[in-house]
Amino acid sequence: MLNIALFGPPGAGKGTQAEDLIDKHRLFHISTGDLLRKELKEETPLGLEAKEIIASGGLVPDEIIVQIIEKTITENPQAGGFLFDGFPRTYIQAYILEGLMIKLNTSLHCLISLEVPEEESVQRLLDRGKTSGRSDDNETVIRNRLREYREKTLPVLNFYRERGICHEIDGTGTVEDVRGRIQRVVSEELSKRLLNVVLFGYPGSGRGSLGMALAAKHGLEFIATGRMLAEEIRKDTETGRRVRELYENGQLVPDEIVVPLIEAKLRQRNGNGVKGYIFKGFPRTLVQSYILDGLLRKHDSAINTVLEIEVPTLELITRLEARSKTDRCMPYDSELPKIVRRLEEHENKTIPVIRKYEKLHGVTPIDGRGSLEEVSERVSNVIENAFKEMR
Repeated sequence: MLNIALFGPPGAGKGTQAEDLIDKHRLFHISTGDLLRKELKEETPLGLEAKEIIASGGLVPDEIIVQIIEKTITENPQAGGFLFDGFPRTYIQAYILEGLMIKLNTSLHCLISLEVPEEESVQRLLDRGKTSGRSDDNETVIRNRLREYREKTLPVLNFYRERGICHEIDGTGTVEDVRGRIQRVVSEELSKRLLNVVLFGYPGSGRGSLGMALAAKHGLEFIATGRMLAEEIRKDTETGRRVRELYENGQLVPDEIVVPLIEAKLRQRNGNGVKGYIFKGFPRTLVQSYILDGLLRKHDSAINTVLEIEVPTLELITRLEARSKTDRCMPYDSELPKIVRRLEEHENKTIPVIRKYEKLHGVTPIDGRGSLEEVSERVSNVIENAFKEMR
C-alpha cells in the first residue's frame, strides 16, 4: 500500500498530477470535499449529521471528516493505496490523520508539496479565469486564497518535515517535467516496499528447495515454519522444548507458538537489507491466512504474489517415497498410507486458502516438473515481474 498526500497552492497543478498518480499506482482519491458531498447525496448517517450542521450555518467538524475518511479507506481494501487531496489542511488534522493511519495499521508514506512562486500561481489562475468563467479567479480573491494557503499549510509541512517524509517539488515547467520530479520521489518510496511471496504446493512439490534457492537469488528471506521450529529445538529454547514434546506426542504445533516466531522475523527486517519474504508452510489453513494478512498489515506490508507449484499426484508420491530413504525424510514420508493422508490434509485444509487468495490477489500456477533449476527459472520470471510492478 502506498499512501501519499499531495499539497500545493491554488494553480500548482495538483489536479493534473493527482490523475497521473491515481492511474499509475492504483490509488484511491481521498478528496474530503468530494467524499462529504457523496455522504450528503446518499443521506448516510454521517451525511445527515453533516447536513444538519451545514443547515445551521456551521462548519463540518474534523470528527465527522475523519469518520468519512476511515469509512472510505476500509471500504476499499483492494486499492493500491490512497492519495489525500485537501487533507490534512491544518496541524491538528495532521495529528488526526496520523492517529487514523496507526489505527488502520498503515501510515502516510510521503507528502509531496508542489512549490510554485506566488506570481506564477496568480498568472496561472488569471489565465484559467479567462476560460473557466469562475468568479473567484480574479486577482484579489486569488491572493487571499494564496495567503490563506501559506498560513495554514506551513505548520502541516513542518509536521511532516520532522517525520522525514515531506518532499518539496519544483512545480514549475511543463506537466511532464513536474510529473518526472514527482515520480522520482514515488520511485524512491516504492524501492522501500517489501515483496511478499506465498509459495503453495502439495508435499513433495519441492517448495523447500525452491524457496531457499529463490530467496538467495532475489534478496528475499525464506520463512519456513518447519525450519524455524527445528531451529528452536536445536537451540534447546523453551519454545523448542515445547515443540519437541508436541512432536513426541504426535501433536500439531499450535498457532500460538508459530505466530510469534514469524512476527519476530518480520521485526528483524530493519537494517538487514531484505527485499521481502517467501512464506512456505504458512498459511496452511484459512485461519492462518487471516493471521498472516494481519501480521503483514501490522508491519505496513501485504502479500504481493501467490504461487502454486503444480506436480501430478503420482509424481508427488514417487518423490515422497524417494525422500523417505534420505536424511530429509519427514514423519509422513515413511509409509504410503501416511503420504496419502498428508496429501488429503493439504486438499482439505490448504486448497480453500488458495481459493481465497485467487479471489483477493490472483494465484500464479507454476509447472513444478523438471529440475530445480528449470522450476526456479519459471518462478524467477514471475518474481522479477512482481518487482517491476512494485517499482
